[in-house]
Amino acid sequence: MGGTFDPVHLGHLVTAEEARDHFRLDQVIFVPAGMPPHKKDYAITDAVHRYEMTKLAIASNPYFQISDVEIKRPGNSYAIDTVSYFAKAYGKNCLLFFITGADAILEILTWKQVHRLVGLCEFIAATRPGYNLELDPTLEQLPPVARDRIHQLEVPALAISSTDIRCRVQEKRTIKYLLPEAVENYILAKGIYSKFGDGS
Repeated sequence: MGGTFDPVHLGHLVTAEEARDHFRLDQVIFVPAGMPPHKKDYAITDAVHRYEMTKLAIASNPYFQISDVEIKRPGNSYAIDTVSYFAKAYGKNCLLFFITGADAILEILTWKQVHRLVGLCEFIAATRPGYNLELDPTLEQLPPVARDRIHQLEVPALAISSTDIRCRVQEKRTIKYLLPEAVENYILAKGIYSKFGDGS
C-alpha cells in the first residue's frame, strides 16, 4: 500500500484491512513515499516523521508491516521501482497487489512504465461508496488486460483525508478519532502541521 501518509489516518487503515480481508492477502506492507512525483502542490512532511507515524499506526495489526524502500531510494518515488523491488524480493510465486486510491488509479496513464507495471501486479482501487470507477472514461484508454487487473473496493472511511487533518491542526481544531491516538500524540508532540511546510 503506497501513499504519502501525511499523516496516516483511519481511512488508510480501514482501506488496508478491508483489502486484506476481501482479497485474502497474507500481509499488507505500507510504503511511505520518499519523493512522490504527483504531490508537488504542497510541502511534504519529512519522510522520517511520515514513516514513524505510519509505524505507530499499524503497530497493533499483525498483518501490517512497513517498508522504508522508497524513503531510502534517492530521487522520485515511482510505483514501477517499488513493485519491481517487491516482485524480486518475494519471487514469481507471489501475487502482488498495489493498494491505492481511485484518484491515483485515474492518473495511472501518467505513471512511469505503466504497461510494464500492470504486468507485475494487480491493483486495488479504494473508492467512496456509490462511486463506480469502471464508468470513468480514463480507464477506457487502458487495454482490456490492464483494466482486468484493477479491482474496485468501496471503503466508507475514505471521507477522512490527510489534507483535512493538516488544516485542522493548523487551525487548532480537533483531530481526535480521525487517526490513531498514537499518531495524534506524535503530531502534537513534534509540532507537525502547526504551519504548512513545517515538520522537517
